Amino acid sequence: MQKPTPTDVEHEVKSVDMIVSKGDAEGNITYTNPIFMKISGYTQGELLDQPHSILRHPDMPKVIFKYLWENLQEGKEVYAYVKNLCKDGGYYWILAQVRVAKNPDGSFRNYVSTRKNITENAKKSISELYAKLLEVEKAEGVEASEKALMDFLAENGQSKETFNSFMQALNK
Repeated sequence: MQKPTPTDVEHEVKSVDMIVSKGDAEGNITYTNPIFMKISGYTQGELLDQPHSILRHPDMPKVIFKYLWENLQEGKEVYAYVKNLCKDGGYYWILAQVRVAKNPDGSFRNYVSTRKNITENAKKSISELYAKLLEVEKAEGVEASEKALMDFLAENGQSKETFNSFMQALNK
């Protein structure tokens, strides 16, 4: 499936909206709830068995997904802001909570992502940070972008270990 050309049209995620998806071990979509389809503009048939990256907006720095996957592979949940690309080229911002779901025997079941709207303050702060990280990434690579992210966290009295709580606190 070809990705749409991004536009400057923002789709609203309301405070009552809870976007839910599930993914397999490779990150392919195995479930979407109706609000996910409504906001993204895709049908369930267009989303199922596609990688979640189908929604990746070009404004998103790769380091955020690097951080997400490293933590998920360690069995840790992750909170991160994501700007997603809609089928019509528009976008929407969300705060994603992604975790590993396990079967009763402890084996991997799937990845579960729940997403909610974000405040204007969080959107402004994260947009600025992501623009800087993307600029570093384009000029010097993902490793340099990761260093810039860790420097940003340190400048704000945070660390990789407090990333999740810092992301949640920004949304207040």
